[in-house]
Amino acid sequence: MSTLLVWVGVVLSLVLAASAGWHTLRNRPVILRQLLAGAVVEAYLLIQLVVVLVHPAGGGAASGLFWTYVVTQLFVLPLAATWAFAERTRWSSVVLLLGALVVAFLQLRLLQVWGQA
Repeated sequence: MSTLLVWVGVVLSLVLAASAGWHTLRNRPVILRQLLAGAVVEAYLLIQLVVVLVHPAGGGAASGLFWTYVVTQLFVLPLAATWAFAERTRWSSVVLLLGALVVAFLQLRLLQVWGQA
């Protein structure tokens, strides 16, 4: 797994988290732009999945734990975005913030787990 591939995912997730955090501090609900940014992060995660499936860098065999992280991160943002869209209060921004931070954490764990494979 490419380190650059993971760090781009971390940065995208943290940008989304910063946006959601800003809206949280201002007592505002999630707006469409944030949901679209979440869709961009999700699209990147899907691209990352395809890259890992087609060309696993490093030549090591991926463990079951690695694939668990890869698949889990694909579900976090859609669930957070659905919940945030349904909530429509300040807490919707908190939900999106937490979802984005979870994805950033899972991205970093991918690097750690891949290094152990």
